[in-house]
Order: sequence, then C-alpha cells, then structure tokens
Amino acid sequence: MIDSFLGKKYKLASSENFDEFMKALGVGFAIRKAGGLAHPVVELHKKDDKYVFTSNSTFKKIEFEFKDGVEFDQETPDGRNVKSVITIDGNVLNEVQKDSKGDTIIKRTFSDSELKMELQFGEIKSVRTYKIHE
Repeated sequence: MIDSFLGKKYKLASSENFDEFMKALGVGFAIRKAGGLAHPVVELHKKDDKYVFTSNSTFKKIEFEFKDGVEFDQETPDGRNVKSVITIDGNVLNEVQKDSKGDTIIKRTFSDSELKMELQFGEIKSVRTYKIHE
C-alpha cells in the first residue's frame, strides 16, 4: 500500500510543538530557528529493493535509504548519528531512532492529500502536517 504514494511530493504546511521537540533533543538555538522556518518538500521513492526518503528545504537536503524492518545508520537533520529501524504498516512508516539520549519515535502516515508526521521523544510530542505539492 505504501507503494501507491511513491513519487508524490508533500510540502510542510503546519507544525505543532516542533521547537519544544527539538529542544528536548538538545538541538541548539540557531539550528532550531532555521529548522522551524524551513518548509521542506518530502518524497518517497524506491530504488531496487530499498525505499529512499528525501526532504529538501533551503536549510538542508536529507536523503536516506531503508529496507522494511532492517536497522540502518542515519544522520538526523540536526546532526545526530542514530541507529534507525523503519517498519511499513500499510500507508504508515513507523521509525524508531536510537542513540545515547534515548529513542525518538516517528510515525509518518501517507494519504492522497497529506503526510502527517508525528514525532515523540520522551514525553514531548510534535505533529507536522505536509500537504500534497505539485
């Protein structure tokens, strides 16, 4: 089911509690402000047997490849090096990032009109909503 969303572009439309979320992760002021101002466009592709997730903004370009349920090394947008596992459940990508600070949980729910990204670190939660982008 996730494959039906391949190649669709989604642009950040709204963000709730993202600064507090980044602060909880220990992200510095300057990067938090830049990250809060950015309106990235995200896209999911497939390359051979791996999925490729990209996020492009004036602040930063991020790209990572993953296989369903297989751990991989990832550098987060704020520069942390984590061990991540993404599992696919229908139209949802469930990601767990592990590092010395603890686990970050990211749930990305795809639909024809939007991508809802729910982030959690400890008790701090953030929701970022991306709308379809042509």
